[in-house]
Amino acid sequence: MTNLADIQEEYQFLDADDRYRLLIDLGRTLEPMPDALKTDATLVRGCSAAVWVYPTVLDDGRLHFLADSNAAITKGIIALVLQTVQDQPPAAIAAADIEDALAPFDLRNQLSSNRTQGIPNMIALIRQTAGRYTG
Repeated sequence: MTNLADIQEEYQFLDADDRYRLLIDLGRTLEPMPDALKTDATLVRGCSAAVWVYPTVLDDGRLHFLADSNAAITKGIIALVLQTVQDQPPAAIAAADIEDALAPFDLRNQLSSNRTQGIPNMIALIRQTAGRYTG
């Protein structure tokens, strides 16, 4: 996956249809999440599509998230969120301003409310997970 700034630069020059395509393409870059991890415990509440997020801890203590959705555009949104936190130390994730990092994408105005309603819940889950692993 390219970095968030590169994705944002490309996104800004695209029309609405191409932005959807970019999100779908980003979703395809997500690391595959084994079906066995797609359980009620990993399901993000409040999303119109099914979204699963599963944290793993790397050997050095950084958090690595596996995530998936049954909706292509939602998978792209997940990929954007993970760009802001993936493979970071828990304290950095807990302190990250994920909403600010995503603000330039203007997802609320670019996508239907059904597609964006679960984003705050996904971010909250990631923060809660990071909080469990910090000091």
